Amino acid sequence: MSYLLRVVVPDRPGMLGALATSLGASGADIVSIDVVHRSNGVAVDDIVVELAPGGLPDGLITAARLIDGVSVESLRPFSGTLDTHRELVLVEALAGSGPGVAQLLADELPRIFRASWALLVGCPPPYDGTSRVIASSSAAPEVVETEVEKFPWCPMKSPTLLDPEADGVPPIFALLGTQVMGAPMGDSRQVVLVGRAGGPPFLRSELLRLAHLIGIATTVSAINA
Repeated sequence: MSYLLRVVVPDRPGMLGALATSLGASGADIVSIDVVHRSNGVAVDDIVVELAPGGLPDGLITAARLIDGVSVESLRPFSGTLDTHRELVLVEALAGSGPGVAQLLADELPRIFRASWALLVGCPPPYDGTSRVIASSSAAPEVVETEVEKFPWCPMKSPTLLDPEADGVPPIFALLGTQVMGAPMGDSRQVVLVGRAGGPPFLRSELLRLAHLIGIATTVSAINA
């Protein structure tokens, strides 16, 4: 069974090695480590580990906390596809996607951000006076057309960490403690949303990465138009 462990680690030499040793001693096989964010002397790392059958996931938290200065933000089952060059792969795919940019984003953003789903919605106007779901990932919540125009973040002027329990948001967005971030694509009335069920919360660094990728996708869309 694979798990995604998000930890906050003092940003100094030897800390990751000590953490990896402690996790290994608990019976975990480390599959990948991604540095999600780094500032003010600490780093936020996402660590994907594999536990043998019968292994207890709570032991991962205990092992991480044995290292002085390390705290655990979240632990959840992980079933995504591992790819240490996820963003580069998406950028390359966008270049050859033709008119399929929107659906490609919806399909790939959950994998890049280890999230649960992605949606691309259009806010009225100028989209023919009606709201619509332009593209969605396979696990995205079903949103009816009339719900989109009530979104408090539609239109969206800039990349934003969102409140899934705000007024006007369909209750399905708040299920399972879902965290949501979003960014406009091209203009404020075309919005990309990414949701992560069960957390952990999206970081500002992840939001900036999302905005950067959407900026590239916007440029590709303009070229292909």
